[in-house]
Amino acid sequence: MFLQKPDADRKEPDLRAIDILDPNNQIGNRLRSFYSAMQDEAIPDRFLDLLEKLDHAERLASAKVSK
Repeated sequence: MFLQKPDADRKEPDLRAIDILDPNNQIGNRLRSFYSAMQDEAIPDRFLDLLEKLDHAERLASAKVSK
């Protein structure tokens, strides 16, 4: 015969109404959702071009300093 552990020993999250209604919890959930959506978006080509130009300028500057 197997005995079940009491509910207090379970490691399930305790979702209480106050946690769901807490404004900080709602803000955190929305920020996580927004961040996740932003990760899935592609980087615009214009931005990638600017980053490439910056890398090129930094390489030229470091080459001049090392001479």
